[in-house]
Formats: sequence, C-alpha cells, structure tokens
Amino acid sequence: MEFFDFHHHKKNITYGIYNVDMEETLPEFPYSVGIHPKDIDINAIEKQVHWLNSSIGKNCFAIGECGLDGLVPVDIKIQEAVFLQQIHISNEVGKPLTIHCVRKFYEVISFRKKAKYAMVIHGFNKKQSIAEDLLKNNFYLSFGKPVLYNLSLQNTLKIVPLDKLFLETDNDDFNIQELYQKVSEIKGISLEKLNEQILENLETIQNG
Repeated sequence: MEFFDFHHHKKNITYGIYNVDMEETLPEFPYSVGIHPKDIDINAIEKQVHWLNSSIGKNCFAIGECGLDGLVPVDIKIQEAVFLQQIHISNEVGKPLTIHCVRKFYEVISFRKKAKYAMVIHGFNKKQSIAEDLLKNNFYLSFGKPVLYNLSLQNTLKIVPLDKLFLETDNDDFNIQELYQKVSEIKGISLEKLNEQILENLETIQNG
C-alpha cells in the first residue's frame, strides 16, 4: 500500500505534493507553488507574483506554502497583501491553498471568507482550541511527525474529523507509513480505511 504525503520537500518522493522553492525547476509530479512569508522580497513582489503565475503548470496541485508568520522580519501588512494576492490566484486557477501559519491563526481565519477553494493548514501542531476554531471555519489540517510523540497533539487529532485530515513529512526524515499507522491507531480505524479517506479528501479539495 502506498501512502500519500500531502506536503514534502524531497524530490525522491513522487506520491505526494512536492513543495517548490522560489525559482526552482518544476517537477514532473504533483507540486505546490507559492510565496512563503519568509521569502517575500519587498523590492520584488511583482516579479515574485509573476514567477508564481508562470509556475502553475499541469502538475500543480495547490498554491502554497503561503500565509502569515509572526516570527519573520517582513512587515505583517505586506505579508497579508501577498497572502491575499495568492488567495486571488487560487480563486482564478481553481486550486486549493497550502497554508503556512506561525502565531497568526486568527488573522489567517479572517481571510477564509475570501477564498473560494480549500485551505489546508500544513504541519499543524498547536493546541486543541486553535484546531477547533480552524475546523469551525472549514479549514483542513495536515499533521506531521510530532503526532508520533506529542501526546497533546494526539489528543487534538482525536477531535479532527476524518474528512478534514491530511498527513505529511514536511522537512522531517522519516517514513510516512509510521505516521499513517499511528493515526489509524489514534482514530481507531484500519490503515486501509485511513488511506482511502485521505485519498477521498484529496479528490474533494481538488474538485473544489
């Protein structure tokens, strides 16, 4: 059985969504492409947006990582403007959004109503109350390696509906099958059922 990796940075994984870095050659398998908050160049935003638009090819699954980050030196108003531009691009091309968010969850929630397509918070590892607020606002949550050892996050995962869930390796070096195994135990379902559900979720967000 193969296990889909919703968000990763490794060219050797083709069954998943590869995150393309700025100015990188596009792969021949599913990828996401966006302007990460840390990569925003305030002197070249137009050029970066042009690069993004020109990178949306046939294998592009999602727009992102994009979003808001309270720890990067880019002014939050500029981050919000670039994030909004990417939401508009997502609306135009009919692609879901892969969201990077650090300490700005309620600001990201305020943008939800502007997006026509699914918004997936990647690498979610915050407290249950934030998960609940995101779910109430129709976000999907993608979980990574911390689920293997973080008991609080395991408890949060219990309240996430199966049809709002994705799993990913991100930058971590481990076999995603371990994560699927752990989540199937936490959710009390078979590995096959979990795998099937995540593929259904992918189809749902892909079809708007």
